[in-house]
Amino acid sequence: MTFPFVMPGVCHVGPKALEHLGEELRRLRARKVLLVCDPGIAQAGLAERVEKALKAEGLDYEVFDQVELEPSTENVEKAAEIVRSSGCDVLIGLGGGSSLDVAKGAAVLATAGGSIRDYMGIELVPGPGLPTVLIPTTAGTGAEVTLNAIYTLKDERVKKGVVSRYLRAAVAIVDPELTLTCPPKVTAATGMDALVHAIESYTAVRATMHTDMYALKAVRLIGRALRRAVFAGHDLEARTAMAWGSFLAGVSLANAGVGAVHALAYPLGGRFHVSHGVANALLLPYVLEFNALADLDKFADMAAALGEPVSARAPREAALQVVKAVRELSGDLGLPQRLREVGVAPEDLDLLTDGAVLQTRLLTNNPRTLTREEIREIYARAL
Repeated sequence: MTFPFVMPGVCHVGPKALEHLGEELRRLRARKVLLVCDPGIAQAGLAERVEKALKAEGLDYEVFDQVELEPSTENVEKAAEIVRSSGCDVLIGLGGGSSLDVAKGAAVLATAGGSIRDYMGIELVPGPGLPTVLIPTTAGTGAEVTLNAIYTLKDERVKKGVVSRYLRAAVAIVDPELTLTCPPKVTAATGMDALVHAIESYTAVRATMHTDMYALKAVRLIGRALRRAVFAGHDLEARTAMAWGSFLAGVSLANAGVGAVHALAYPLGGRFHVSHGVANALLLPYVLEFNALADLDKFADMAAALGEPVSARAPREAALQVVKAVRELSGDLGLPQRLREVGVAPEDLDLLTDGAVLQTRLLTNNPRTLTREEIREIYARAL
């Protein structure tokens, strides 16, 4: 079986990449732009850098700076209403994955109409939305290159996704200089999120030789740079390596998809309001320990990429070194190691399991088949 390979129309990655924003807006023939970001990005002055580029191009623009930390369906629909009422024809998403996802959703709703709930699922968006320029300010989500967007349904207390080729960005601009002021805790959580994307897409059922190149390189880059990016945030070399790692992991994720770590993390976010990166990082070693037997060679490859000595080890022992490596990395970064640290009690395990088993799109892409009982056991080991 073969799988398609897609990327944004144009990608600029590296220091000073933001300087290409003006030329890309000219290429898109933008007339009026909506800048989408969260209040923190606006307060940090990063939005001003984008607004300066818009003013230099003589472009009219609006700003929606009320993106929620875990954006709700109401949040994205509010942004879409601004697009429609103001006549914007290009959207810029600036910030973490939340801002980029809101820009993606608003761009689709501007042309398709209806509610974002109408398009939750796989390839339910009826046609192209408005062009988007996606500019991450964290190195983690890879949302600038992925074909999905995640939103919180407040009434159901769950998160659900829109997955569509029409969410593909027209332009991705990944400038590590925009991440230099990212706080250590956010750098840690988003960096581990990127590592999960790389690891899960490398071992996914849908993985190909094409995605493997991106994923394994991302594992190597992130493994070597994440500690420095967290504890020496001014280090542009580390920030650049993380920007590339997040981008490459995002490309692999967009094409190969992810698996059980994400499937088990989503209920944790929806029910206990644990951030996506923290939830992924917490569950990663426990899922990897379960999955390793499905492909010893690939798991040993990842352990080596993370700097573990594997050449003299037996295949099974070499594969399990990746569990050791990610557990030590997450611990060094000060992230929670147990579910009880984020408020989960033993009586919550069935509730989490009920949510995870519904994530069939992710579970069927996992390298090892999971039963309901095995999912609950993973949660129990992580407790």
